[in-house]
Amino acid sequence: MDKQEKQQIRLKVWQKLKNVALPDSRFHLNFEEYIPDFKDSVNAHDQIIKSEEYKKSNLLFITPDNCLTTIREQAIKDDKVIIVSTYGIYRGLILITKNMVNKGNEVFASTLDGLEHFGKNISLKEIKNLGKIDLMLTGASAVSKNGVRFGKGHGFFDLEWGMFADLKIVDENTPIIAVVHEVQVVNFDLEPSNTDIIVDWIITNKQKLSTNRNKSRPSGIYWDLLEKGMLEATPPLRELKKILDKKQI
Repeated sequence: MDKQEKQQIRLKVWQKLKNVALPDSRFHLNFEEYIPDFKDSVNAHDQIIKSEEYKKSNLLFITPDNCLTTIREQAIKDDKVIIVSTYGIYRGLILITKNMVNKGNEVFASTLDGLEHFGKNISLKEIKNLGKIDLMLTGASAVSKNGVRFGKGHGFFDLEWGMFADLKIVDENTPIIAVVHEVQVVNFDLEPSNTDIIVDWIITNKQKLSTNRNKSRPSGIYWDLLEKGMLEATPPLRELKKILDKKQI
């Protein structure tokens, strides 16, 4: 599936999403700029908190999407070790744990501004020293029933996965859960590209769906496919390139 086909599906989903999405304070309903929270998202969050994947996890990667704010809040309260990317990964990656947050400030700490206020920037080398990531949670613009996930079209989650895969802290056994509203689920299978990250579970405001994933995921960054300027604009990418060039992994 090429970029144009993906964009056509995004636009169709975004039209439906406007009816259930919660407007962002900065971007309103401009879904090219953010992945929104949605009505009844608490139902999806409850399913995640009760899932075995979450209960067994200690080290989590959670994307900064609006639909995952209350999950980040709960993960802080549950004393999980949480890694979150900054918006666009422009300011790198953040580590946040319960002991970094003053009691009563968990709600603010789960927001983008709060994460940067209470958390600390963490390098890829430091993340690798924490060990393997137990669970990855991500929002999406859309996701097919066989687990092909669409973001906003910028490829940030693909980059995050690729960096962690190059560090060997995620692999084929790392569970990935996509959190979306029912209207964001594409009700047919899609053929993934070589760079697509296939999720294992889709959790919506109504149900938990297994994708029965049978496709492998990328084993690292496709450096030749990076958009112009992305390496310069993304500090963790620059760090990873130095690590790989020095063969420190």
